[in-house]
Amino acid sequence: MNKVVVKSVRLLGVALCLVCLAPAVAADVREIGWEDLVPPSNFNDPFEALTEDQLYDLGTIVRTREFYKSNPSDVTEEMLERAETLEKELDQKGVDVDGLLARRDEIAEKRRDQASSVVEELNGISIRMPGYVLPIEFDGQKVTEFFLVPYVGACIHVPPPPPNQMVYVNSDVGIETKGLYDPVWVEGTISTTAKTNPWTAFDGVLEISAGYTMQADEIEPYE
Repeated sequence: MNKVVVKSVRLLGVALCLVCLAPAVAADVREIGWEDLVPPSNFNDPFEALTEDQLYDLGTIVRTREFYKSNPSDVTEEMLERAETLEKELDQKGVDVDGLLARRDEIAEKRRDQASSVVEELNGISIRMPGYVLPIEFDGQKVTEFFLVPYVGACIHVPPPPPNQMVYVNSDVGIETKGLYDPVWVEGTISTTAKTNPWTAFDGVLEISAGYTMQADEIEPYE
């Protein structure tokens, strides 16, 4: 065999070996936001069609009716007239007050189910997302377990965010924080496994449920 050909074959073999020994290219990391954790609604919520003013007026009608049932002697004619006027105004705008109130418990139950629903397609993929740190466990000065939450003040005020807007994060490396709600980027593998964990708030211990868990590979300050 020609020496040039032999040399070329040998060089090709070395190149192939180097390729085989090289580390695998890391899988693409998907950057997501909090809206990506919420699956599409699977029901029609008639209350979402109402404006803030209409919701407020509907609430006034409900409070007046319930107060009248429990304390009829304390309800004034002015309160009843006000509720009746609001109901007429809503009716003129096509809002069926009695129809909405008849479905209130049904819609509330569906909303609770929706709040606990997760996006199954995210299970097991590598993601990167921003959020705020709500510490759970420390290793010295570093936080090794925490809830990643979408806004400052989450879980201190009642109610906490819905489960599909909470991510339970575990980190072998940990991160030093200055206190509650440090803004961070978290990168790692997300899972649709739910996690409930106690957290000590200012007014007692809360059982907080997260719809997702995450094993963090990297945590860095949000800038």
